[in-house]
Amino acid sequence: MSNIKASGKLKATRFQNFPLYLSMRFTIIFWLWRCVKLGKVLVTAAWPYINHVPHLGNLLPILSADVIARYYRLKGYEVLFVSGSDEHGTPIEIEAIRQNISPKELTDRNHEIVSTLFRKWAISFDNYTRTESPVHKEFVRNLMLKIERNGYIFTREDELPFCPKCQRFLPDRFVEGRCPYCGYERARGDQCEQCGRLLEPAKLGEPRCAICGASPAMRTVMHWYFDMPKFEDKLLAYIEGNRQLSDNARNFSLNLLKEGLKPRPITRDNKWGIPAPFKDAGDKTIYVWFDAVLGYVSATIEYFKMHGHSEKWKDYWFNKDSKTLYFIGKDNIPFHTLIFPALLMATHEDYNLPWNVCTNEWLIFAGQKSSKSRRIGVWIDEALEMFPVDYWRYALISIRPETKDSDFTWKIFIEKVNSDLNDTLGNFIHRTLKFINTYFYSEVPKPTDLDELDKSVLNAIVEKVKSVNDALSNFQLQLALRESVELSRIGNRYFNDKKPWETIKADLRVTANTLYVSAQIVKALSILLEPFIPFTANKIRDLLNLPEKISWDDAVKSMQAGHKIKNAEPLFSKIEASEDELQEHLEKVRSSSEKISMEDFSRLDLRVGKIIKVESVPKSQNLLKLTIDVGGGNLKTAVAGIAKYYGTEDLEGRYIVVVTNLKPRRIFGVESEVMILAAQDGEKVVFIQPEKPISPGSKVS
Repeated sequence: MSNIKASGKLKATRFQNFPLYLSMRFTIIFWLWRCVKLGKVLVTAAWPYINHVPHLGNLLPILSADVIARYYRLKGYEVLFVSGSDEHGTPIEIEAIRQNISPKELTDRNHEIVSTLFRKWAISFDNYTRTESPVHKEFVRNLMLKIERNGYIFTREDELPFCPKCQRFLPDRFVEGRCPYCGYERARGDQCEQCGRLLEPAKLGEPRCAICGASPAMRTVMHWYFDMPKFEDKLLAYIEGNRQLSDNARNFSLNLLKEGLKPRPITRDNKWGIPAPFKDAGDKTIYVWFDAVLGYVSATIEYFKMHGHSEKWKDYWFNKDSKTLYFIGKDNIPFHTLIFPALLMATHEDYNLPWNVCTNEWLIFAGQKSSKSRRIGVWIDEALEMFPVDYWRYALISIRPETKDSDFTWKIFIEKVNSDLNDTLGNFIHRTLKFINTYFYSEVPKPTDLDELDKSVLNAIVEKVKSVNDALSNFQLQLALRESVELSRIGNRYFNDKKPWETIKADLRVTANTLYVSAQIVKALSILLEPFIPFTANKIRDLLNLPEKISWDDAVKSMQAGHKIKNAEPLFSKIEASEDELQEHLEKVRSSSEKISMEDFSRLDLRVGKIIKVESVPKSQNLLKLTIDVGGGNLKTAVAGIAKYYGTEDLEGRYIVVVTNLKPRRIFGVESEVMILAAQDGEKVVFIQPEKPISPGSKVS
């Protein structure tokens, strides 16, 4: 009888709560449908040239892509994140010539260096490959032949610059000159970096060889061209119909289409690159940009071949539920919105065209464009010698140049680390966990009768998770990071208002509620911050004793009362240094990494010099400007970090040894023409100097 009553009661309860029951069923079905519909996301970043180690500005598209890849993984999408080293083309060939090594030797070395650095920067590539990959070479050559068969490639004779001194044609960056559009004097033969226009070497004003500086002659040569004008209408429809594109990518592309597209040469007379597959092409190679953009496809193919699923790459390139995202600098817009889509269209296959091309503006360094030769900027290997990677990731995304150029300065960097990371984020998390360790036996306390402020802060977590989600889904990375850190500011205000250091003495229940709510904020932060500062996010989850792998939806799920956490540890350290001291630190890091070979050393011109005059360098505590006679009254300037070792009276009239044939460089606004030789033992620094008096300018051997 009791079973019958129980059964009848259950049926009645179901009937009475039928709307709720339906709602729950609908919710379950919706979430199952959503999981099925999430689909696949291909995240890509522009392939970096590896003629040098990238600087912070070069890293921005790659770092931005990593943030989005991590976000989509947290959301439960099937994400594939690919890129690779751009090893072909004139930048590599020119650098190899300058170093007197083969391009292959240069790229083998640099690819390994850059790959290792990206891992240290926590860039979560699924496949970081290279344009020398056999899979890539085969794909590019086969696709070019397919496009030729479809009638979109033709040959044409052109007059191109030829250097009589180097005895070679000058494609792309082998030739420099004046831009015909904006007048920039150092435009390259493939593109003007000032106005972004695509160029041809023959169009440059006052051209010169990038290797020897000689004026080239014009010679006739045969090349293979891609018939871009045939795709104007399709490209216009694609650009106008793709509302995901950023305004600068869309407007820049539309302006180029209005001017009318021109055929683009596919082949080059470079010695280094993918051999052109066309009949009678001889030793010509494929233009590096046609080569590199096709790498997004070949890298996907290569990834699945390596994992034993040779056909699965098509799920990302032909399935219309898949999204393809491209993160690039603004100078690469036309290659990704026009040339690459046109190449895919020319195959007559239904490739997915770029769903979004996310561009960033320039990151400049203290008002100047980064330059390796002028020692302006910070390179990604140097950065990691100075501070932890999450400090850099946070600072770069927080000032990411999304709509206009951003200026990186040491002042901004110090502010971001000390104020945002240490004082705001780190402070809130540390004192929350420390209170739980001290007063609640390292267990999340049980809440009882939460007040209105407690409830409003819990609601604020949900609201902030939504606002961060909205910003990231719209690729507003800077806003998303700002909103994430704002949650810790809410936490700090809440903590200060609730005063748990006082309530712990008067009302344990109120303190328990405060620490319960604060712990939920910390958990949410460990997820929201994962795309931006992954090492820190993982450390927070470790302190919370949570799994390393977690989903985006977990950010709004509460930690249960009684959950055991670990002992609190500081997440960040303040930078106790001035802007000038950081710049000096960078110079030391840079100098320690600049190694030379025996052959290089033999080319150094070492001379005896006499110090004539000593001056302090403005804004520096340790640098001195020395005027040195290096022979025959020939005066040279040296800038040296020796102020704390020598006084002015100790230096004037002293004979020292200097290197006289180094390229001058500017240090704190002063041009240093020679380098002095000194020895260091701990805190002791002494000059290398002649045993006996000898004439300034005497050669040291």
